[in-house]
Amino acid sequence: MSEPVVIVTGGSGDIGRAIAAALARTMRIVITARRAATLEAVALAIAAESGRPVHSQCSDALDQASIDALVGDVMARFGRIDVLINCAASTSSVAGDIEQVEVDRLIADLDTKVGGYLRYVRAVAPVMKARGAGRIVNIGGLTGRASETLSGMRNVAVSHLTKVLADQLGPHGIAVNAVHPGIVATPHLDEVFAGQALERGTTADVIEAEYVGQIPLRRILGVEEIAGVVALLAGPSLGAITGQSITADAGYARGVYL
Repeated sequence: MSEPVVIVTGGSGDIGRAIAAALARTMRIVITARRAATLEAVALAIAAESGRPVHSQCSDALDQASIDALVGDVMARFGRIDVLINCAASTSSVAGDIEQVEVDRLIADLDTKVGGYLRYVRAVAPVMKARGAGRIVNIGGLTGRASETLSGMRNVAVSHLTKVLADQLGPHGIAVNAVHPGIVATPHLDEVFAGQALERGTTADVIEAEYVGQIPLRRILGVEEIAGVVALLAGPSLGAITGQSITADAGYARGVYL
């Protein structure tokens, strides 16, 4: 079979699942995450929606051996890996003043996301180098463009890692980019709105309306829109773009980035 093969890490999460579903139209999909039961259920759901098989296998972003085993099994099954989508990360946010912040938790978040992304890249890079081609897309977050929380450090680091990888892997025909989603409609966002509403003695609808009022397009994006951006970067038509951090946020970010 000549269809490209893609590994989507964090494939059982909301954005990871949407990315896998979008890519399933033209690629052979392998989703990976830590929890087998959830992962298998997502694979079956995407397969039912797309009418195409979706493979799943557990791996842990903190465990290089499990990642190497995943890549080895994918190669044994398909004989190629064309695309890596790095989307495995904690949804938690380390907030608070520097005097109260849990440093160990902050470092753990960095290791899961940034360290994890690097571990997956290290595993697939030799395969892509041997083919002389590849696409890697790292999912960050809009806090990498602002100083709202200390957790934003991990998304700044994702941008830096992406550029370093692009420089090192570019001579081998491998393009590496990052996508920073803005405010995206997920169950986690519902929890955020509910929590802020409780703190302020108002409703989640009021909180949501305030956020929407700050977004130039006046709407919160769906996960499928983030997936659409990723699908373009993962496909063959945007091979000239590498080392870039692209914000997909309906215009919410206020900065100008050169």
